[in-house]
Amino acid sequence: MSTSSSDVQEADGRQGLRRDVGLVGLLFASVGSIIGSGWLFGALNASQEAGPAAMISWALGGLMILLIGLVYAELGTMFPLSGGVVRFPHLSFGSFASYQAGWITWLACATVAPIEVEGALQYATKYAPFTEKHTVHGEIVHTLTSLGYVVAVIAMAAFVVINYVGVRWFAKVNNILVWWKLAIITLVIVAFLVTSFHGENFTSHGFRPEGWQGVFTAIATSGIVFSYLGFRQGVELAGETKNPKRNVPLAVIGSVVITAIIYVALQFAFIAAVDPGTLSSSGGWAKLQFANDFGPLAAIASAIGLAWLAVLLYADAVVSPADTGLIYTTTTSRISYAMARNQNAPESLARTNRSGVPWISLVVAFVVGLIIFLPFPSWQQLVGFITSATVLSFASGPLVLAALRRQAPDHPRTFRLIGGDVIPLLAFYSSNLIVFWAGWRVNWKLFVAVLIGLVLMGVFHVTGHLKAKMEWRSGASWMVPWMAGLAVISYLGPYGGGRDVIGFGWSFLVIGVLTAVIYAIALAVRLHPDAVAEHVEQSRAEASAEAEELGAKV
Repeated sequence: MSTSSSDVQEADGRQGLRRDVGLVGLLFASVGSIIGSGWLFGALNASQEAGPAAMISWALGGLMILLIGLVYAELGTMFPLSGGVVRFPHLSFGSFASYQAGWITWLACATVAPIEVEGALQYATKYAPFTEKHTVHGEIVHTLTSLGYVVAVIAMAAFVVINYVGVRWFAKVNNILVWWKLAIITLVIVAFLVTSFHGENFTSHGFRPEGWQGVFTAIATSGIVFSYLGFRQGVELAGETKNPKRNVPLAVIGSVVITAIIYVALQFAFIAAVDPGTLSSSGGWAKLQFANDFGPLAAIASAIGLAWLAVLLYADAVVSPADTGLIYTTTTSRISYAMARNQNAPESLARTNRSGVPWISLVVAFVVGLIIFLPFPSWQQLVGFITSATVLSFASGPLVLAALRRQAPDHPRTFRLIGGDVIPLLAFYSSNLIVFWAGWRVNWKLFVAVLIGLVLMGVFHVTGHLKAKMEWRSGASWMVPWMAGLAVISYLGPYGGGRDVIGFGWSFLVIGVLTAVIYAIALAVRLHPDAVAEHVEQSRAEASAEAEELGAKV
């Protein structure tokens, strides 16, 4: 069968996704997604939470995300499907589990493009009144003005147009932007270290001024984990790469390792470059502020006489968030595409254009992005929510991997983690800790969003848009007590408005017990191997149909 490159049809008559992303494109999709607005604000925010020990926060955050990434590297090579984070739970635990994972994942992804636009406009406020400063719960935030909202709408529309053209053009544009971002962040590190190095900053106000609790809080709330979450692109675009068995693990693992090294180096350079007088006059790390507080890195560059670097940073403050917003617009559409393929969402969301792009999903992502600008008008107000929601959606992956090793032990694995259940269990534990560290002030909104998803699931059932068999026992038996347990522990914990009934030290044990109990329950109620084989065969048939039509090798 011959098929033109612009008109790819699936076996059921729908057009399929294109396999136009190579190894570099997939790696750069992850790296480009990781290096977004987070690095522009993360160094300052992490310093305020943890002081110089923020370097430990970046390293620990990278390690925890790497554990999660390793799980998805194995899953991604087993089943190279677009929207894999959503479709993997369907294989082992059925439709209820995949719906819940899909809803939280989609919600988290849909908020990333808006936050990246807001990050860019906050820096751009130097040149025009795109944002204005307010104080919310004692924290300074920058909210969009009318002009800022108009520009934000135009930026979101640009993301959609580029994606609509097709994934091949997306990859080409992204590769160029990633090279730019890597060059700028490396230049900042070197310039700061060479021009302004104050070694006393590492001890003068304490290395860990807020103790270990500040170190862990910084991981979840200052943008550290948020900055690493882009590794997912190597999984989400697995169905659109030419050699997923090689490219997926290299993209997932490589992107986290590369950016972890960069982020730790940047935090080190930032701490050393801060003027000791500014640090003292501010009252220490927790209250550190700059006169130009809408662009902390650019503020330091200007203060140490590197005006040319400040100009480059203001330019990068547009390029870096724009590139990440572009990538996440792609990802959001693939998540809703995957949910539709799982029959957990209206099937129209899986409809693609002649370039193989799920265009209805793109339009939905655009509209939701505009709505999100209204209740969450600032970067600072969104980052904690996105972190918790995304990590919560990732947390099902370790359980899926553990279950599949028992349900389909002979399924081909070109990349296999060593150590049996050790890494999946640690990855699940890490996910739960990160959500817990985000604090109750963030997490109550997350769990309300989970309840809204359940309401929508009921509406889809009643209206006939959700056609899949829900498989309640294998999904709800562990997902409901898991999320309920996390909510209760977060409420009783010491972070972000919690009740501090469960102290800092005891929280590690309590989260550990919850992790082990839910892990055991999930394995106990997993689908029968015959049901898994049916789900796997369905997924394999879809991937094979796409590969055959495209002449690609899966």
